[in-house]
Amino acid sequence: MKIEDLRPKTTDELETELVKLRKEHLSLRMQRASEQLPQTHLLGETKRDIARVKTLIREKQDV
Repeated sequence: MKIEDLRPKTTDELETELVKLRKEHLSLRMQRASEQLPQTHLLGETKRDIARVKTLIREKQDV
């Protein structure tokens, strides 16, 4: 996910995206714990996407 794709979204849309990403991250963590996650790089990517969304939410609140 790129930051350019997220910028036009509203704060409400970003918050729903954040919830979706957190659920996905939890699912990936559970898969890793049960040794069923073949693509471990997805954990880091999801974590970075969460950080991007949180950053944009904060930027929009400060403006």
